[in-house]
Amino acid sequence: MISVLVVEDEEITAEANRVYVERVPGFEVAGVVRSGGEALRFLGRRPVDLILLDLYLPDMHGLDLCKSVRGAGILCDVIVITSARDLSIVRSAVSVGVAHYLLKPFTFTAFSDRLRHYARFRDSVDASGEASGQEEVDNALAALHGPPQPRLPKGMSPMTMAVIVNVLTDSPGGVSAYTVGVTIGVARVTARRYLEHLAESGIAQRVPQYGSVGRPELLYRLI
Repeated sequence: MISVLVVEDEEITAEANRVYVERVPGFEVAGVVRSGGEALRFLGRRPVDLILLDLYLPDMHGLDLCKSVRGAGILCDVIVITSARDLSIVRSAVSVGVAHYLLKPFTFTAFSDRLRHYARFRDSVDASGEASGQEEVDNALAALHGPPQPRLPKGMSPMTMAVIVNVLTDSPGGVSAYTVGVTIGVARVTARRYLEHLAESGIAQRVPQYGSVGRPELLYRLI
């Protein structure tokens, strides 16, 4: 079983995350804590495999907690669960070794997908010995992050694309460029450019939504 520590200061959200973890086969909740200091004390007593981490804790920023965990030599992985949409924070999260970044609010499907990808990644790297070559390494990383993203044209940010793919994952029925833009804080035309690239790369599809009057709204969803 993969042991999980939930680090979340909001009681309702912490309980929801705990319940969600228990619903995913192969995972168990080792504990639920409400602050960075409490998390460090818990990890000093009991190691875990994975931390589900909110960034806005009452005593420290979640990324500072990540640095403290690494500095203490505690070996565990981190999935950030937060409402922070600032891409500079996403960049900082990647720099301290965060494995996944899940935006609130999210569906159980999106949550469980991240955990299942993580479980497949662990299965692929837990075997002893060396990788046979680059392909085996690539397959292990693909297991962690899901289907590979398309090569991006000049001017497109991989981090922005990753956040947009997260939004699409959370919206299986489809989502408009306007909604994506509002959700992640970019202009509609910017969101549409990324979505069109996903569609042209065969990763997303365009879905016309017909209303009572006027032109149909164009939605995008992952294939």
